[in-house]
Amino acid sequence: MTCSTDQWLRRSCGDGAKGERLYDWTAFAVQVKKENPTCGFTHWLVLRRSMHPNRRGKDGQLHREIAYFLVHAPAATTVSEVIVRAGGRWQIEEDNEINKQLVGLAQYQVRKWTPWHRHVTACMLATAFLSVQRAAIPEPDQTLESEPDAEPEQAPDQGKAPSIDESEAAG
Repeated sequence: MTCSTDQWLRRSCGDGAKGERLYDWTAFAVQVKKENPTCGFTHWLVLRRSMHPNRRGKDGQLHREIAYFLVHAPAATTVSEVIVRAGGRWQIEEDNEINKQLVGLAQYQVRKWTPWHRHVTACMLATAFLSVQRAAIPEPDQTLESEPDAEPEQAPDQGKAPSIDESEAAG
């Protein structure tokens, strides 16, 4: 999984709202101070670099943003597998933002562990309930959507009800 210092791999970490999320990636095996990896695992430093300059530095120039991930993964893990997992983080963050708005995930002021844990658990349960309810709603059938001005078809010999004009209705 290790790349050299000048070797960046261009990979997608998943689909986003605007299409594929492409970045340049590199990874290095690292030794974490006072943290030995589990037997058969390795610590990796994974770097994700944006493809285009998008961050203004202290020097006033635009630079490509670099994000860092510390990964504890099985020794046989490939860079591609780590990239896919790192891409899942985006979906988790999006879900957390939705839950903050929808079920009040961010509405608790942390004072003690137990009440905070109960609040987060209740929010997760509410999110699961809403997800199941939403999944049970059938998608609108596209064939039922007809043009708004079109009149429904009627079978022959079942003509329209006779219309009454204003003069008949008044008398």
